[in-house]
Amino acid sequence: MHIAIVGNIGAGKTTLTKLLAHHLNFEPQFETVDDNPYLEDFYSDMKRWAFNLQIFFLNSRFRHIVELQRKEINMIQDRTIYEDAYIFAENLYDMGLMSARDFENYSNIFQSIIHYIKPPDLLIYLKASVPTLVNNIQTRGRDYESGIRLDYLSKLNDKYEKWINNYTDGKLLILDKDNLDFANKPEDLGDIIQKIDAELYGLFKK
Repeated sequence: MHIAIVGNIGAGKTTLTKLLAHHLNFEPQFETVDDNPYLEDFYSDMKRWAFNLQIFFLNSRFRHIVELQRKEINMIQDRTIYEDAYIFAENLYDMGLMSARDFENYSNIFQSIIHYIKPPDLLIYLKASVPTLVNNIQTRGRDYESGIRLDYLSKLNDKYEKWINNYTDGKLLILDKDNLDFANKPEDLGDIIQKIDAELYGLFKK
């Protein structure tokens, strides 16, 4: 069983991944953001480093998910390979931070490799407004995220809405992070777990 959690920067994906992995006894798989050697450079000069950043993410995430799917384990994944293409790379291109040539090259690579992996059994989208995202980003205090622009987060949200509204690869659960505090309220986490059971097993579905 493969559950994937998607959402903008600061939506709470890692926290929810940890909590659900513990309660469902699934193996958590986390996004290796801090291992990307281009990340700090990217936030300092997005246009110069956008293509390098996205290619690194695409390659590392592809290799990781192929390895995991070969193991056939019950897992919860923090972020997916689909977001690399449909959210981040496309947004960089729209903002003029990735050239048309680089974006076409990137997109062709993505289309070549995507057929070698299976989509998740359940995709959980953590929907969050920009103020919620900013608050979470400030709370965790990563230095390289301190310069993220509000318009960048807003445009990413628009991309997520477009992608999720057209998602047809499997089951989908949308959670409103603005009205959820699963890190501190057990009842919120319990409600999410019930909704996951309903989607995956048809239990208690309203």
